[in-house]
Amino acid sequence: MLNLSERAQSARKTCPFLTAKQAAFHLGLATITLRKMRAEGRGPRCRLHGRTWRYHIDDLERWSSAYPSGHHDV
Repeated sequence: MLNLSERAQSARKTCPFLTAKQAAFHLGLATITLRKMRAEGRGPRCRLHGRTWRYHIDDLERWSSAYPSGHHDV
């Protein structure tokens, strides 16, 4: 099983844009939590690709490292 760093590196090589479900898994959040954060203007940066919201792996890493564990107010 790959650790978070290896999974992130692998994602950068293949497709760096993750769905909300994939991004939530990567961050250790529930998908609904990540969706609520997006709707409230909080959380990691995301983009609308067609009708699907996508999260770039680098944006997830940047956001995750900016906030201590258990503190996701932005």
